[in-house]
Amino acid sequence: MQPRPPNPFNDLPPLVVALALVIAGVELIFQAGASGFVGGQAAVGWRLTALETWSVRADVWDWMLRTRQAPLDEVARVFAYPFVHSGFTHAAMVCVFVLALGNVVAPVYPGWRLLVIFFGAALGGALVYLLLFDARSPLYGGYPPAYGLIGAFTYLTQRGLTRADPAKAFLLIGLLLAIQPVFGLLLARNFAWLPDWSADLGGAACGYLAAMLLFPGALHRIRDRLRQR
Repeated sequence: MQPRPPNPFNDLPPLVVALALVIAGVELIFQAGASGFVGGQAAVGWRLTALETWSVRADVWDWMLRTRQAPLDEVARVFAYPFVHSGFTHAAMVCVFVLALGNVVAPVYPGWRLLVIFFGAALGGALVYLLLFDARSPLYGGYPPAYGLIGAFTYLTQRGLTRADPAKAFLLIGLLLAIQPVFGLLLARNFAWLPDWSADLGGAACGYLAAMLLFPGALHRIRDRLRQR
């Protein structure tokens, strides 16, 4: 009896795998619906409906500010948009980032800490996108939280907890931002959608900040310094 080949997911943190599976699962549902395998004719529009319902939109943001209302289903957009993508390639690229970077970040930030980095970057990226630009197009896709993991990875390199050079970690962020237009063309997205690089950069900054605050013992050190003052 030949031994079974090793499962590539065995060495990955379960929470990282779960995030990637949710992203992939949502995309597979859209693909199956568009292909007619499930849902009938109505399934063809599932992706557009999800984008309308869960993407971050400036008009919704402006309405909440103007009316001073914050319905939960609208607030949820800033946490749900990373799971809706424009197509298979878009979702696959995000999954690769989440699995690769999450595998490095999760051992230092297990459990809820990883979720704070991921969704904190999603929230921060959305806010930067809405505040810095006249965002006429909706924001969707998992790049902002993926960049949040890059930000956390950058912090770990500065702490000497990875083999990577800190300068190269920052270079990775700049390189990915520089080739975002290429990704846009590959994903058949209009260049009018590309100011979302600001959300990616905001996500990276929030991921770095969250990693700094959530690093083991960091909050205790901050509290002790505040007490000394």
